[in-house]
Amino acid sequence: MGHLAGGKEEAYQALAERLSRFPVGVVINETLMEILKILYTEGEAAVGAKFPIKPRPLERIVELTGMKEAQLVSVLEDMAQKGLVVDIPRGDKTYYMLSPVVVGFFEYSLMRADRADLAELTKLYELYFHDRGVAEEIFGSNTKMFRSLVYEQYIPELIRSEVLSYEKAETIIRDSGGGGLSLCACRHKNYHLNKPCRFPMEDICTSLSRPADWLIRRGFARRASVDELLRNLERSHRLGLVLTGDNVIDEPAYICHCCGCCCGPLQAIKEHGVGAVQPSAFLPVIDTDACLSCDACVDACHINALEPVQSAEPVLNREICIGCGVCAAVCPSGALEMERREEIYSPPQNKLDQIIRIAMERGRFE
Repeated sequence: MGHLAGGKEEAYQALAERLSRFPVGVVINETLMEILKILYTEGEAAVGAKFPIKPRPLERIVELTGMKEAQLVSVLEDMAQKGLVVDIPRGDKTYYMLSPVVVGFFEYSLMRADRADLAELTKLYELYFHDRGVAEEIFGSNTKMFRSLVYEQYIPELIRSEVLSYEKAETIIRDSGGGGLSLCACRHKNYHLNKPCRFPMEDICTSLSRPADWLIRRGFARRASVDELLRNLERSHRLGLVLTGDNVIDEPAYICHCCGCCCGPLQAIKEHGVGAVQPSAFLPVIDTDACLSCDACVDACHINALEPVQSAEPVLNREICIGCGVCAAVCPSGALEMERREEIYSPPQNKLDQIIRIAMERGRFE
């Protein structure tokens, strides 16, 4: 790769600058550079730095890198196997896209347990996501990557018919026709930081449709039927986990089963005050006559949106609440129901729409 050479530090710096041009980019600092040096070889960094923003076919990547096709295919295969590149078959061609940090190489690098460098890598991830400005860069755009999916069992029957199909986790799963289950990257990170979570780590994160096919093909997930995905959904309901999904209407790529102790977006809300998750169209309403003032809902809230009040019903912080319905799920007296917000949010139609919205908000539209 002599034609790409320019010194080791230059290769990684160029890669970091390329990653910063994504609509959801990176904060370039020493911690990020250490992460990149673990994930990428120097040659892979040089190739990654040349990638365009949009997915492009092999011949275009050949033009941009100046490499011979056979050599480049070998490098791209290694990168895809590590989750640094996503290879997308379209007709008789394969398109390649550089993985961003989130949703991207952070998750992929922790979706398998076979890396020898997990102890070092997870420490660096922990430092990076708490570095100044990182939460704002990844989660702070007006258009969110993630949105909350309400547990619809706790919506009053009179308005349950108003719930749109893209707001229902069960409908999203059924419409997908199946997908994949994988290791939770966030809990896996904390496991290697000696902060094991009480919630499931394996076979928990749900991927859907074509993104699931890629994750399965590359060994980051295993194939799961609709019935198995629905059983996983019901388990999360029983455990009181927050459901967050891809913030799009058509063909969402994933549903995450989140906890406040491990989940990056929920931690961004709690620790950095960043609105990292688009709230659902619902808010909990407390029946003061039925409330036992037991604070079960307060304890169950993963983002501390409910505050206890002695001898009275809890107080809801409407500015923080993401309308997940976990509080209603744990209420022993049924004093909580989820009711429609006054303003209804309309998600991006699809992934392209979402990315364009974020890019335009940040002045990175190319």
